Amino acid sequence: MAETSPRHLLIPFAGRGSPACRAALPALKLPNLESLLSRLSLADTDTQDESTRSPPHERALARALGIAAPDGCIPWAALEARRISLALPGDTEAWGLVTLCNWQVGIDDVALGDPSAIEIDAAESMALLAVAAPFFEEDGIALHPSDTPGRWLALAPIFEGLATASIDRAVGCPISQWSPLGDSARSLRRLQNEMQMLLYTQRVNDDRTARGVPPINSFWLSGTGSLPADARPPVTDPEVDDALRIAALRDDGAAWAAAWQALDAGALASLLADYTRGADVTLTLCGDRAAQRYTVQQRGLARWARSLFDRTRAAGVLESL
Repeated sequence: MAETSPRHLLIPFAGRGSPACRAALPALKLPNLESLLSRLSLADTDTQDESTRSPPHERALARALGIAAPDGCIPWAALEARRISLALPGDTEAWGLVTLCNWQVGIDDVALGDPSAIEIDAAESMALLAVAAPFFEEDGIALHPSDTPGRWLALAPIFEGLATASIDRAVGCPISQWSPLGDSARSLRRLQNEMQMLLYTQRVNDDRTARGVPPINSFWLSGTGSLPADARPPVTDPEVDDALRIAALRDDGAAWAAAWQALDAGALASLLADYTRGADVTLTLCGDRAAQRYTVQQRGLARWARSLFDRTRAAGVLESL
């Protein structure tokens, strides 16, 4: 039999505490998830409250990648800069992710719209970067494009030790609840105000209005910090499946349930098949508060027999997240 490579599947928003998603949970039928949970063993659980800047799926991914960092300081930007060769191996400079977004102005507060929904292309992203870069440079921040339109990589010492909230925490919430730009980063607050005025005047936004898509009127800073010089990539990169993300952030219970059904029939069925072939598989389920990692710790008849009498209900596991 051909050897099967190890696999680690990580699922963000597997559990969701928002009303519609929680209401959809009891009716979910997830036979492949049930089978995996009955065969794998719970290796560890990371539970914190929902006030953490780094959500459980980001903490779990960082741990799988061998990155240790305080809350809000997982250096995603530095990691991306190294992966696309903007930063050399061993580089320990501090980076941040600047994500263009739409701030939704309400009666009482301003909420962060999901940046993944703004429909920005590479040309728009580069045009806005060209006009924004000089303003960032005045504060000693060098901007670089990334492989994702609407997301820039920013290099500056100010990002070292600056805790910022993940976009996945902040979407749909008041800006004031999650804003990273407190008194310790007044220059960044001023820069954000300047960018709001600058973006308001851009032709790109006139064209976007004509197309009927939301204007780009601000940016969100996240993923700040630096990588240690000796950081090494893991033997097996986790597969992160974001199929549940959009429905979860919108609290669309029907869409979240449908996405779960597709995930069970697709990625989880594939993981179960690999387990059956003898692969070393890992499954990490993440919610608003917790991440649970399941691994292969015992095989054979005894384990199978116990699973018949000790089947874990998937809904109970997902509710605990």
